[in-house]
Amino acid sequence: MYDKPNTSTARLLQSAQHAATVLLVEDSEDEAHLLYAELMARGFNMDYTRVQSRQEMSHALDAHQWDLIISDHVMPGFDSLSALETLRTSGKDIPFIIYSGSIPDDLGHHAMLCGVGDVVRKGNVDHLLPVLHREIRGARARLSAREADNRLQTIISTDTLSGLPNLSRFCALIDANCDDDNEPHGALLYIDIDRFMRINQSFGYQAGDALLTMIARRLGECVECNATLGRLNADRFGLYLPSATDHAAAHTMANWVLKAFDMPFKHDSYELWLTPSIGIAMLPDDGENALELIAHAESAMTVVKRQGGNAICFFQPELNVGTTERMALETDLRYAIDRQELEVLYQPCLDTTRRIVGVEALMRWNHPLRGPIPPTRFLPIAEEIGLIVELGEWVLYQACSQLRTWQLMGLEQLTLSVNVSAVQFSQPRIVTTVHRVLKETGVNPANLILELTESVLMQDAGSTISMLRSLKNLGVRIAMDDFGTGYSSLAYLKRFPIDLLKIDRSFVQELPGNDEDAAIVRAVMALASSLQLQVVAEGVETEDQYQFLSSEGCNRFQGHLFSPALNAAKLAEMAVDVRMGCVRRQYSMLH
Repeated sequence: MYDKPNTSTARLLQSAQHAATVLLVEDSEDEAHLLYAELMARGFNMDYTRVQSRQEMSHALDAHQWDLIISDHVMPGFDSLSALETLRTSGKDIPFIIYSGSIPDDLGHHAMLCGVGDVVRKGNVDHLLPVLHREIRGARARLSAREADNRLQTIISTDTLSGLPNLSRFCALIDANCDDDNEPHGALLYIDIDRFMRINQSFGYQAGDALLTMIARRLGECVECNATLGRLNADRFGLYLPSATDHAAAHTMANWVLKAFDMPFKHDSYELWLTPSIGIAMLPDDGENALELIAHAESAMTVVKRQGGNAICFFQPELNVGTTERMALETDLRYAIDRQELEVLYQPCLDTTRRIVGVEALMRWNHPLRGPIPPTRFLPIAEEIGLIVELGEWVLYQACSQLRTWQLMGLEQLTLSVNVSAVQFSQPRIVTTVHRVLKETGVNPANLILELTESVLMQDAGSTISMLRSLKNLGVRIAMDDFGTGYSSLAYLKRFPIDLLKIDRSFVQELPGNDEDAAIVRAVMALASSLQLQVVAEGVETEDQYQFLSSEGCNRFQGHLFSPALNAAKLAEMAVDVRMGCVRRQYSMLH
């Protein structure tokens, strides 16, 4: 049963602009109306609906939006804790207040631990009134935060040009599909537009962007409704077909994609004929997740490109070139530490006065025969062969030892950032390792910053929070690296005990001209400000980028505009004048 006050006052209240919508869980109509009258008399505008059973409450929660729930404790066949459980089952975030004269103190305390906003004795309306205002403000603040989080996630996960999912979102959608299916099958098509660079060179990038938009629209029109289409980068698109359970079905769909390019694309008075090269990887034979499928489909697409394009190729294991070289690198990497081929470089981090306030430790491999090998080449190998933990501990010890040397030279405030890999972070011994290194090197824990990527932190948020708190208990600080490239929920971000956000260089490189990247940076800065987090921008290479980031409130910067990564000797050379004045001289020596 539902009953509302049928008075002229109530009807006026229903049309009031800022009237709070209140769900009263109360078995007494008189008690409900009395509370309504007392609150209205004190200036609290409200419109209420009364329910007195679980079924009525569930129906009301499904049917309407509510600003507040006020519940009596004891009712026939129903009580406040049962009402709270009904709210939880609905999944809605609505402030819940118990207003009762018969709830014991210990049960009231238990209810607040379970999520009740407050417990107020019946008749104490003067106490209830500020509680209502407080809970409404809190709910609205949470709603604003969720809306901001949703806007940020939309910006981050959508390719602005085409409106399609970008690479990160495309991978997430595929992986979610794989997780939902006990025996996942499907096909991934990697679509590259042949010789598209000629379009940009002949007509300009604006025309190229217009054509990419047309291509995205045409691809969207030819694919089946349950397919996932995304723009992976530049002129490359991905198409995931969960219903393509065999090669024949995948080949049929790939032929439809080829036919989509039979008609020319029009630009001004020109008809432009384009063709695609399509590589196909099958799930689960060619990969068990999105990144594996994309990598293998790209290998197959490369074969088509080498053969002239405008064709289809399925992935075969033998297409993976460089296997022999890779095995040789694996062997050499196992001995790289003992042979002293690895080196730690340090990239300075500057503040708005362009003073060096910290460094990030970066590992490099100087191979005796192959020369410098970039981390993007050898770190994935180290992870696959189980060597990444040993390498990570080596870097941590070397970097902390060097930081202690600088501290003894007078740079007590210099901070050191060290990256922690996903494999390292998953090892329980990471806390013990950090504690041991700090103790052996004598480094002040407050000067050490451990950097973890957004994707690593979000793998298992519950376990992550526990591990981060253990690390924070050592006194170190935590930075979320590559922020914006993953899918951080704002709810988890607020719970993570982190100190810094690092804006990924991919959002910095086209500033300030790229409106999408500018919007992302502004959103990140606003988010960091609300959570009282420091922000570091990576990959700052131009003065315009620096000026834009500074104007938006960023106060820490890394990038080649200031300095590349340097060896310890060079940084020591820069630190001849110790104490406060040395940093300005250090910066001047970089130019």
